[in-house]
Amino acid sequence: MAFGGAGVGHADGKVCFVPFTAPGDVVRVGVRMEKRSYIAGTLIEILEASPMRVNPTCPVFGTCGGCNWQHLTYDSQLEQKQRVFVDIMWRSGRTESELILPIIPAQIPFAYRSRVQLKVRLVAGKLCIGFYKGGSHFVVDLPGKCPIADPVINQLVPELYSILTDFPEPDKIPQIDVTAGDNGLAVVIFHYIGTNYKTTAALFIAKCGMIPTVSGVFLQNGRKSSLQLLCGTETLEYSVPSLREQDKCGLRLTFTSGGFSQVNYRQNRTLVSTVASWAALTGTERLLDLYCGNGNFAVSLAGSCREMVGIEEYGPSISDARQNCGINGVGNAILRCSDAKEEILEIIKRKESFDVIVLDPPRTGAEELVKLLPALNPRKIVYISCDPPTLARDIGILKRFNYNVIKCQPIDMFPQTYHIESITLLEPCNGNQFPKNSE
Repeated sequence: MAFGGAGVGHADGKVCFVPFTAPGDVVRVGVRMEKRSYIAGTLIEILEASPMRVNPTCPVFGTCGGCNWQHLTYDSQLEQKQRVFVDIMWRSGRTESELILPIIPAQIPFAYRSRVQLKVRLVAGKLCIGFYKGGSHFVVDLPGKCPIADPVINQLVPELYSILTDFPEPDKIPQIDVTAGDNGLAVVIFHYIGTNYKTTAALFIAKCGMIPTVSGVFLQNGRKSSLQLLCGTETLEYSVPSLREQDKCGLRLTFTSGGFSQVNYRQNRTLVSTVASWAALTGTERLLDLYCGNGNFAVSLAGSCREMVGIEEYGPSISDARQNCGINGVGNAILRCSDAKEEILEIIKRKESFDVIVLDPPRTGAEELVKLLPALNPRKIVYISCDPPTLARDIGILKRFNYNVIKCQPIDMFPQTYHIESITLLEPCNGNQFPKNSE
């Protein structure tokens, strides 16, 4: 299997990428696109099925663009993700396979996803709510429920149908964002592209009673800054582990609708625990948390360091982080709403240093930012990534500054898909934290 989800075969001396195939399949393939060195194919017929195959749980798998690997047994998914991650980390980051730990499986490979973007279309007078077909804007209607979505989200879908069926402009609601906490509550954002905003807002306020599963309803008319709470609460909650003995039940974190949160709460707890273990804080360190969001890592780690500085560009998320620090009794946190690169440049001007840096950048990685991190003289860099290619690229940069990979931990945050979450620990080689010739 390839990163991107397709199966990899060979035909006429060329590599052939075919979605929804499996290692060991013998298949008849249609040629969708042919280049000098590879073929992009489509699956026409399975002549001999791979032993890795299983009947997909979802009846629209293969049409809906959400999942890529429901046709593989879960053990096979883990095996392929491990192989793909090892391959990318060596080819693009020159990280040896022995430094990569076995992938941590999900305890529950279905019903895990706490956030979905439901697409809405009116087709021949019929309202369709679901997900885009792969590579298109055609909406595949949900077949009752989505197998990977949180049960609270699936419970909510019939309520959304009932509201929009009587809505006078159903074609003006192209998307509904649904996010669930880990306590059975959910928040909904209706995206509206029409011109009757006030009338639409009043209609949704009047219909809030028709969606009892929802704890908060928002309306968005354009950019995220237009988000307006119509009724209910604007925040959701989930739990993360705590390093403090007095917090035996963990910590509760809140986040505002529109802000980022991990989609798999169970695996997020594993993620936070692993980051805390690898940071190995003793209470004396200065910790820098870049792209800190609502404090997903910062709140847990702050109790074990001398001072924690968190940087986040999105204003509502940094407000959430401040609130979470207050709720959980964190008093040693400095939280700044700022672009990460610009903030690092200011920190360098002030000649500050940090013992440990934690960063969890977006899928595009942190190519320009990681070039600056060695100037802060960290003895540990803990890099959380949801995209192996950009991670490997950034690790290659840090290696040029004499930072070596100590270990990598892939985590299956996204079962039934090809996506891979991971944590990488880097430390300066031979204690040389910032080579003079790299300034």
